[in-house]
Amino acid sequence: MDFWPTTIQYFWREESFFVLFLGLCLAFLLFSFLKEERKSVMNTLVFFFACLSLQFVSGLIHAMQFNYVAQVIHEAAVIGAGIAVIRLWGLLLFRIVLPFARLNPPRITEDIFVIIAYIAWGLVRLRYAGLDLSSIVATSAMITAIVAFAMQDTLGNILGGLALQLDNSIDIGDWIKVDEVTGRVVDIRWRSTLVETRNWETVVFPNSQLMKSKFVVLGRRSGQAVQLRRWIWFNVSLNTTPAHVVKAVEETIVQAEIGNVAKSPQPACVLMEMDKGVARYALRYWLTDLAVDDPTDAAVRWHVYTALERAGIRLELEEQNIHYVKEGEKHEEVVHHREAQQRVKTLKRVELFAEMTDVELSALAERLKYVQFAKGNMIARQGAVAHWLYIIINGEAEVFLEASGGERRSVNVLGRGNFFGEMGMMTGSPRSASVIARTDMECYRLDKDAFSGIMQARPGLAEEITHVLVERRAELDSVLHHLDEQTRQQEKNSQHNELLETVKRFFGL
Repeated sequence: MDFWPTTIQYFWREESFFVLFLGLCLAFLLFSFLKEERKSVMNTLVFFFACLSLQFVSGLIHAMQFNYVAQVIHEAAVIGAGIAVIRLWGLLLFRIVLPFARLNPPRITEDIFVIIAYIAWGLVRLRYAGLDLSSIVATSAMITAIVAFAMQDTLGNILGGLALQLDNSIDIGDWIKVDEVTGRVVDIRWRSTLVETRNWETVVFPNSQLMKSKFVVLGRRSGQAVQLRRWIWFNVSLNTTPAHVVKAVEETIVQAEIGNVAKSPQPACVLMEMDKGVARYALRYWLTDLAVDDPTDAAVRWHVYTALERAGIRLELEEQNIHYVKEGEKHEEVVHHREAQQRVKTLKRVELFAEMTDVELSALAERLKYVQFAKGNMIARQGAVAHWLYIIINGEAEVFLEASGGERRSVNVLGRGNFFGEMGMMTGSPRSASVIARTDMECYRLDKDAFSGIMQARPGLAEEITHVLVERRAELDSVLHHLDEQTRQQEKNSQHNELLETVKRFFGL
């Protein structure tokens, strides 16, 4: 009749309620804040309750007078329950508490501390059970030597993983290059390090290999942001001075807004060598996101190409024998005529030239220069002086104002058929706003010298063009200062005569 009381007394000890309550609280917190590890928490909780059940079984065996068996089972169950609680504590500490404190130790560190806690807990319980630990240490020495000899490679990988973590050689998220493999470190495990490449491959490197051979950590420099220097190569004729090439490229790239290109250090263009009839240049820039190296290289190359084209600098090939067939003069005449017609048609859509005759437009079309801009190119800078205007053939440009503190205020978006820069060409005044390419753009550029001949031949054209300039300026002032129609008309009347005199004086009429 003392069977059940004896069972319960042996199973349910003074600390049992505290251990049960602690395990449930830890599991509840982990379920709430660590959703991605719920399966692992559930498995640990199942193991915890299995150990409690095993303790109850030990109580039954004790009530049946099998004391030694009951004691062994009870101790094994207590060790198992302790391991489950230690596991839950480890998850709480390394997956919730430390990340909340902005500390993110690698997974291998968590495993080390948890395993040490397991071993310590097991030794403590064995000591309480009356086992002499010195005999275990003496016996395990020979076993350890045998196991170490048999598992040299495995132990080398484990120790290599520990060394990589302790000396911070690489961290998760680092980009490394090992032989011909380049990728980002995504995990450092006991045996190996996982590296994901840009080709969606996962390369598994044994930790011992990383410790024995040389590898490169890309983009890392003490106290600096992660960025990697890239090289864009191009060839130019030896007839073009290096100063001209460097200025054209650097000014464009430094001012352009190109994604993943660092502003500091600034991109630099350098002459690397002169050989085989060409000058070989390299544009060096710093990449901020190592995952998009090729797309960023392509964007920078396009900026270099358009910058050279606008500067009238042609890319060259190394000297070699080339056989080609030249098109006839008739074909070239047809192509030229078709291009001239297209340019005249474009000029007719520009209100600034609405009063010009077909003869004048044809003459002006011959003086247009075709230029390209890459997305992000700064076409015009507020306050700069430039005596030309642009007519957009394809693409879009954004007009914005820059405040003294660097803030931007968007004013307008220009598309095909729109033009800008007319005040600079007609009056020589500084740019009133900045213009940046929103997309890749094709434009015609017209400068003052090309327009001066027409103005000299027909001075009355100044009056007609001034009306357009006044209207354009009034539209901009209306947007910036929110002027009503009456105020806007007054501004136009007051500006007309002054602007007309400025145009005449600028062109010497």
